[in-house]
Amino acid sequence: MLSFIKLHKEKLLLTGIILSYIFLNSWLISKEFLFFMALPVVVFFVFLAFTRLDITYFAIIALTPLSVQLIEFLPNTPIDFYIPTEPMLFGVMLIVIFKSIRDPFFDRRIFNHPVSYAILANLIWLLLTSITSTMPLVSFKFLLARIWFIITFYLLAVQLFKNPENISKLVWAYVLPLLIVIAYAWVRHIKIGLYDDKAAHYVMNPFYRDHTSYGAMLAMVLFPFIAVILLKKHGFIFRTFKLGVLAILFVALVLSYTRAAWISVVFSAGLLIPIVWRVKFKYLLVAGAAIAGLIILNQSSLERMMTKNDQDSSDKLTEHVKSISNIATDASNLERINRWASALRMFKEKPVLGWGPGTYMFQYAPFQRSYQRTYVSTNYGDMGNAHSEYIGPLSESGVLGALTIILVIIVSLTTAFRVYRRIDDKALKRLVLGLILGYITYIFH
Repeated sequence: MLSFIKLHKEKLLLTGIILSYIFLNSWLISKEFLFFMALPVVVFFVFLAFTRLDITYFAIIALTPLSVQLIEFLPNTPIDFYIPTEPMLFGVMLIVIFKSIRDPFFDRRIFNHPVSYAILANLIWLLLTSITSTMPLVSFKFLLARIWFIITFYLLAVQLFKNPENISKLVWAYVLPLLIVIAYAWVRHIKIGLYDDKAAHYVMNPFYRDHTSYGAMLAMVLFPFIAVILLKKHGFIFRTFKLGVLAILFVALVLSYTRAAWISVVFSAGLLIPIVWRVKFKYLLVAGAAIAGLIILNQSSLERMMTKNDQDSSDKLTEHVKSISNIATDASNLERINRWASALRMFKEKPVLGWGPGTYMFQYAPFQRSYQRTYVSTNYGDMGNAHSEYIGPLSESGVLGALTIILVIIVSLTTAFRVYRRIDDKALKRLVLGLILGYITYIFH
């Protein structure tokens, strides 16, 4: 008997672990505790992360469109995050740090890159403003999330994308699961009415909180996907499939009824010619600054003109586009103005250090004014943030919070334009162009 146990001890140990898990999980299910069922999946991804970080990276990308907030399952949870992606990102962060201590595998040149310096400047300021935050727990959770995003989607990505084929894999890894979300949204939309713009606000729940983030991602992925499908020539069947996917993405963007996403795509497409003509980024930056200056100088007359537009959001596309400039009656536009105005009032009260990273949604309610509130306004921090990646950081981290975000954008775009000009390979050049245009949709949106 002892000899049998010694001979088969590893198999017996494994069998014992499996049986123990089955019995324990069955008991927990009877107590209506279902999360223990996920343990084998967690163990598998931990093993995968230690052995193949590249596959883990693409798994996270593929799961991103399908991730949902924990609050959807546990409404009273004190800490909310996206599952399964954010726990996976946290795990990848720990593994990358552990591996780097044992055997540094990052290309050290990345740490001396201007983009890295800009990101580090933003991180240092976020750390300082988290310490001085009005809600330190919220701010440090925000900072931790920012760190695991940077480690996974910047430092690790730099290693992976030394092979340009991995960029194409990234786009496909995101787009294919996104098609599942699109199908889910369309089925719900058809049941309500395909041209119902109100339904478009929530049919993608719980995968995206609202149509703005859904539309933003559709816009961002559109140009990179076009670049990817133009990389290689394939047979008729696969070419038809790629064009079909592109058509689905475009129709989904239209049916998202996200006006800002529509404009961002048009704006990015408009930059296609000056980029291809090799107009230097600094000239585009100066032109953008000049346009912004003209808008500021003519702010009063523009406001008067926009207040005369009484076209509200509509299920008719032409009327919906026209409603973009309606700041008289359109609740969506007016609520954004309410959020921006609240953020600016918060900034005026704490202009240097701000209220703390991630705190806007919990602190802005007292800064609303009755004459700016709309029927969608709330005091409970449950309807999103400042709706601006520039004004939001201004209220949360003060002047330097906003300036360091803008610095990251300018430096990364400068790098992207320089890379585009230096590349001779036509296919790779087209791919970089698609990525630049996709990034610009986000910046503009």
